[in-house]
Order: sequence, then C-alpha cells, then structure tokens
Amino acid sequence: MSDNARADTAPSAKTRWDPTRDWPSWARIASRVLLWLLGLSVATLAAAATLVVLALSVAYPNLPDIAGLSDYRPKLPLRVLSSDGVLLGEFGEERRQFTPIGQIPKVMKDAVLAIEDAHFYEHGGVDYKGVLRAGLASLSEFKSQGASTITMQLARNFYLSTEKTFTRKIYEILLALKIENQLSKEQILEVYMNQIYLGQRAYGFAAASEVYFGKSLHDVTVAEAAMLAGLPKAPSAYNPIANPRRAKARQMHIIDRMVDNGFITSEQAEAARQQALRYRTATESKVHAQYVAETVRQLIYAQYGEDTYSRGLNVQVTIDSSDQEIAYRALRKGLMDYERRQVYRGPEAYVDLPSDPKELDSRIAEALADHPDNDELLAAVVTEASTKRVVAVLASGESIIVTGEGLRPVTSGLAERAPPKSRIRPGAVVRALRGAKGDWSLTQQPEVEGAFVSMQPTDGAVRAMVGGFDFDKSKFNHVTQAWRQPGSSFKPFIYSAALEKGFTPMTVINDAPLFFDATATGSQPWEPKNYDGKFEGPMPLRQALAKSKNMVSIRILQSIGPAYAQDWITRFGFEADRHPAFLTMALGAGTTTPLQMACAYSVFANGGYRINPVLISRVTDSKGRVLQETKPQALEPSMRVIDARNAFVMTQLLREVTRTGTAAKAAALKRPDIAGKTGTTNDSLDAWFAGYQPDLVAVVWIGYDTPRKLGDRETGGGLALPVWMEYMGQVLRNIPPRSLPPPEGVVLYGNEWMYEEFGPGAGVTSLGMEDQLPPQTPSEDERKSILDLFKR
Repeated sequence: MSDNARADTAPSAKTRWDPTRDWPSWARIASRVLLWLLGLSVATLAAAATLVVLALSVAYPNLPDIAGLSDYRPKLPLRVLSSDGVLLGEFGEERRQFTPIGQIPKVMKDAVLAIEDAHFYEHGGVDYKGVLRAGLASLSEFKSQGASTITMQLARNFYLSTEKTFTRKIYEILLALKIENQLSKEQILEVYMNQIYLGQRAYGFAAASEVYFGKSLHDVTVAEAAMLAGLPKAPSAYNPIANPRRAKARQMHIIDRMVDNGFITSEQAEAARQQALRYRTATESKVHAQYVAETVRQLIYAQYGEDTYSRGLNVQVTIDSSDQEIAYRALRKGLMDYERRQVYRGPEAYVDLPSDPKELDSRIAEALADHPDNDELLAAVVTEASTKRVVAVLASGESIIVTGEGLRPVTSGLAERAPPKSRIRPGAVVRALRGAKGDWSLTQQPEVEGAFVSMQPTDGAVRAMVGGFDFDKSKFNHVTQAWRQPGSSFKPFIYSAALEKGFTPMTVINDAPLFFDATATGSQPWEPKNYDGKFEGPMPLRQALAKSKNMVSIRILQSIGPAYAQDWITRFGFEADRHPAFLTMALGAGTTTPLQMACAYSVFANGGYRINPVLISRVTDSKGRVLQETKPQALEPSMRVIDARNAFVMTQLLREVTRTGTAAKAAALKRPDIAGKTGTTNDSLDAWFAGYQPDLVAVVWIGYDTPRKLGDRETGGGLALPVWMEYMGQVLRNIPPRSLPPPEGVVLYGNEWMYEEFGPGAGVTSLGMEDQLPPQTPSEDERKSILDLFKR
C-alpha cells in the first residue's frame, strides 16, 4: 500500500471518536455530572484524610496510658475456701476469679473468638473491612452492625463510654492500635476474658462458669462454653436463667460459628446442640459457713484493710466442708426439736386474702416476699384452717396440707379460744417443715440460739464452726463472742487440779448438804443443791463426776483451795479474772466461750498440750503467690501444760460420764474412745456438752441471747448432747476407735487408773465424811435470799 493510500485511511482530527460529541445529549450531561461527583468525592476524601491525619496527630499522644492493661490487676473479691477447696464465702461487689490465659481451656477461647472476633490473631487491633461494613449498614435502613474487635471492646470497657458516636469510635480505634502495639495477643485475650462483665455480678468467664454452672472453667463442655460466650453482647438479654429461649438461640448460632471457623467438628457440634445444660440454683452445692466466712473477713480486713475486697485474696481455711454441713444440720435440728416443745407464739404476720381466686397467687407471693424462707424452714400463707387440717401456700406456689402430728407444735394456735394475735386463720403467715417421708408440719422460727465448734486436738485445726441458728437473722458468732456460764461442763478442770493434790478416782467424798453464810461467800448466804435435790452420801470421785454431784465438786474445791484452782485453770487457756476464786467456781460460775472450751478440752484429748485454734491455713493472691501460711502445729514439750498422767486419768473419768453418767446416751454411738461432760446452769439458762476422742473435740452450747430459762426439764444432756452425737456419729463413722496409751507414772488398781504415788492408802482417801447438817438452821428470810447458782 502506498503512502498516499495509508494517509487516506488514517483518521483525521475531524473523524476521531469523541464521546461528548457522538453520545446523545442526555448521556453527555450525565457523564459530566458523574465526573464532577467523582472529583468532588476525591476532594472530599482527600480533605477527610487530611483531617483524620491532623486528628490522629493531636489525639494519639493524648490517649490514656494503658499501663493498667500491661500490669492488669482486676478488682477481685476476697474468696474463702474450705480445706477441700469448696467456696464458703465471697466478699466484694464483683465476682471475679482471675485465670491466666494458659489455664483457660481452648474450647472456651474458641467459643469467644468464633462469635466475637474470628480474625483476632490476623488483624492489628482493627478489622477495617468490618468497620466499613458496619459504617455502610449504619447509613442504610438496616440496623447498625457491630464491628468491634476484642481489642476494641477491651479499649471501650476500660477507658471509654458506651455511647455510639463517631468520636468515640475514633478513640476506640486509636486505643485498640495502641494496645496492640504494647501488648501481645495472649495478654489482650487474657485481660478480656477476665474483665468482661457476664451478668449475675460475674466478671470474667471463670467466675461466670461458677455462677451459672457451679463448676470450674476447666471442666466446661462445648455447649456450656458456647452459652457463656453468648453473654458479652448483652448479659441481661442472653442470661440463660432469666431468658432461656433467647440464650439458647444465641448458643446455637455460636456453635455454628465454631464449626464454620474449624474450631469443632460437625459431630462435636451436633453433640453440643443435644446437650441439656444444668444450671446452678441459688442454694445448690452451698455449704452453710457464713459465720466462718465472716470471721475470716474480719481477720483479713484487720491485716489488709480496704484491699481485702479488691486484691483477689484467696483464703483457705481448716474447715472441712463435709464436717461443716453436718455440724450445721445437727445444730439446726437440735434447736428445731427444742422449739417444737415450746408454746406456740403465733403467726409471723397476717395478710388480707383477695376474694377473687385469680388474684390469690400474686397476693401470696407479694406477702411472702417480706418473709423469706429460712433454709428448710419455709414460709407459707394459710388459706384454710381448722383444728384437724391446715392448707397453706408456699412461696413457690405449691399448696400443702398439714394434718395429724404435723399440727401438734401449733395446737394452741388452732384452738377456738386462741387469742387473736396467736390464732392460725386464713391469711396467717406460718412456717412449714417437710419431714424425711415427705409429710409436713407447722412450727415457728426459733428464738433460742446455739453454737457448735469442733477442732483437732493434735494441731488446733478448726473443722466446723456454726455460730448460731441463722446468720441472716443474727451475725453474732456465739462460738467466739458469747461469754456464758459453763455450769458443770467446767467441773473437769477442778477435778484435774484435785488430781495434783492427791485425789484419785477411788477417793470417797460425801455428797451431803452444805451451807455457807454471808461471811464465807463474801456476798449472801448460799445453800447449794444437787440438780435432783437429793443427797446420796459417800461415793467415789469417779461416780460423783459421772453423776455431776454439786456437793462433791464444792468439797473438792474447798479442799484444794479456790486460789490454787484459779491458777490451775489458766493452764487450759481460761482467764483468771473471768473465774473469781470463790467456791461457786466449782459449779462453773465464771464465763467462757464455746471456742475456749474446745481448746481447754483439747488438753485432755491430746495428752496434756495446750494448742491454739487455727482457722486460716493459707492466704494467696490472685496470681497464686502465697502471702501467708500456717503450717500444722506439732505437739512439743514447750506446749505441755499438764502432766500426761493427769490428762490420761481425766479421760478415764470423763469416759465414765458417757457410759453411765449424765451423758449415758452417748453410749449409743458404741465407741469406747469418747469422753465428755454435760453442763446445765442455774434455772437451765445455758445447756452444754463438751466431748472428745483423741482425734476430735466438739463443743455444743444452747441458750437465749438474753438469758432466760430454757425449761425445768431442759439439761445439757437433753439439749446439747444429741447435737454432739449427731455430729460425732457421722464424722467418726469410718474412723476406728483409738485411745492414748497409759503414760509412765500411772498404775491400775482394780479398774481404776491413778498416780503411782497416790495408790491405795496414799493420797486423799476420803473427804467430808464428818460433815453433818449445820447446827444452826438459817432463818426463813435468809433461805429466800439464798442464791442457788447451779443445778448441775
């Protein structure tokens, strides 16, 4: 082709394609508008980028210091744990249980990542695609979508408000970038999984696992992990207890997400969908140890101050959870048994019942809100009442029918002539108790109080402590705070002093009347009596202690001298000034606490060593570092306060009490190694039983806070001993009987052990044999003024 031909075929300037010339007019106008909009967008984006850069340059240096994350110290509560690891109490506004990331199970981490941030280990703190997607969604008609990574959530929870504004989102992103720059992914995830709020006052997944499922986080299944992972979005909305349907739907979604991300297999997912979750109820697995926990709280607060409630201290105590629950039940049963024998005081309140049956249930629920259940002692509103049948409705809505023996404790309240204030009628708020066979009985909340404490005499470890009937009713701990007269349970310490003065189990002492005028007593005339008002004449010391003869105890104290006895009892831990050196000390006229009595009886149980009670065995911080530790005390010569012979002979005497004496009921336990002493003070104001075997000491006290008569027939053997037996019978069930071997210096004459030097013909052979009735009988006025301090 020639050059001219090629020139002819080349397009000229006039024939080149021009869209603005060749398009239709409407297209040309549209293209110009689009080009203008594109230019405007580019300019806007450039301006926005400039503004963002300027904002970042100003805002980033002013972001808050995140040292609190790098040195994360959550506000952890004080937790009190039993010796076998059971939670007994928790103090603090927030329930937390810090768990290092290495101890959080993989299934829990996977569940959280699947729903909250599947690309957590891939992004640098911000999921830009997610942010863009959420931004576009917020501009549309659709509901706004979340785009916060775990790092961004952490930034918001620690430093920012929850308001949804553009400025807050910018700061959230900046903080997330800063956090990612200073912390590792593992550190970020550790803080998040321990800090996030999950409802029910639970912060962090470890605490939530305990709260919702009553189990350690280490033991959660796929299904449980998925349910917990659904809580961070909205703890109240997805609470499985309050909103089970909504929580279940979210759990299923999380399980699907775990499959999509390859965290679990389809088979695991299907098994998780089918698993029926079991949630922890308010009282499930609860050990009743409120008095223990409160005592620990006071001790720890005295040492750590306000940090007690935020430092995450874990306090392990010597309490055995099983022993504690047995003690709690035994004491409550003893107090309830006593209450059933008392005159019915009447309903706790009266409510007006509506005539419309449809409104009845709500009215009863409203009324019982002011009368919460007291453990097994349930509140109920009576709907029907007669002398033979009572129908009542519980807070749960269950209707119960009480007949026959179940009405015996409230017979006076059902009588036709019952006073209006004590009569049981429709609308009366009463207490119901369910028996072992499912039968119901009506009763009343006890006004009487009690205390129980047990400890190991070999090292002082407290095994159980119940400070009263109901902690919510009275936080006064009768084990440690109630100074009461011990009555005859104090006599063994007087007898112990007498052994050092030559008395033996064979010493014959006259159980004959005694009278002391005002000069002898230092106050007013005193004519003591035995509990039964009878005098049995001469008897061996062993028999006198078994029968708890007051005249014999007084004669012994008179013989050895009150001052000597007062000094002797301090060896057991008693305070001299609380036990004045008068003859009334022989009958337990001083004051002591149940814990002090347990420590004192431990001296007999362990062979003569005084041991201090130990409640706290270890204190650790949130990281598991040991802050303090009390190792078991080992018995050593420096702790000896009485001769081993003394402890051995006293144990033989106190075993007689549990075989044939005032505590003979204890023989039903069929254990030859138990020993102890009953105690009942004047007018039965206080009832005691203190007893032991070589491995365990337990003391029971029962009485009213404001001392008043328990009843003419109420004694330590009838009230306190059954509680002690209930506890010891269960705790010692699988422990074979054991006795300490006879120490050097004691000999066996017949059936009696005694000091070698005080064998037959030596020591004190008899006492008071010449005593007769006083030659001058006191006047009637003097007799009326006589203070009979103790019956037994």
